[in-house]
Amino acid sequence: MQPARHLVLIGPMGAGKSSLGRRLAQAHALPFVDLDREIEAREGRDIPAIFAAEGEAGFRAKECATLADVLAGPACVLASGGGAVLAGENRAAMRRHGFVVYLKIDVAEQLHRLADDTSRPLIAGDDREAVLQRLAALRAPLYTETADLVFEPAGLDKDTAAEHLTERLRAAWPPAAAAAAPAKT
Repeated sequence: MQPARHLVLIGPMGAGKSSLGRRLAQAHALPFVDLDREIEAREGRDIPAIFAAEGEAGFRAKECATLADVLAGPACVLASGGGAVLAGENRAAMRRHGFVVYLKIDVAEQLHRLADDTSRPLIAGDDREAVLQRLAALRAPLYTETADLVFEPAGLDKDTAAEHLTERLRAAWPPAAAAAAPAKT
């Protein structure tokens, strides 16, 4: 068992970090924080507007600062952005302050889940599959390196996925200890 203050969900866009995160937060009586929504609230504009004005590098700097603030705060279930693992300092902070769950889905599942999504700047172009393949090749090893637990939600509805993940977490991340535990060293 690995007690940690936060439960951190990582994985590619469309993996279910936000939808599962809300359900897990409720199951564990913890607040839910969606890192992208937190960035938008702090900036007063949405992610596409941040990308348009400052590019990916500007967004990633904001992501890094916001993640550090959230992880320094009270216990929560945190849905990270898909690219949060790109920065080594983010990966280290997630592992130090949280129990990290990698929600692993393949590109075909991502394409299905994101078919009607027009809000994500990284897949705004014509060849979503090629972009998702490139992102998967770059990020999957980082997700694996960062994770304490890998969970594959593909083929499960949101409620069933949350139930299965909650069951797996019982053996790996005790919520009572997590709320009171200091950060891992």
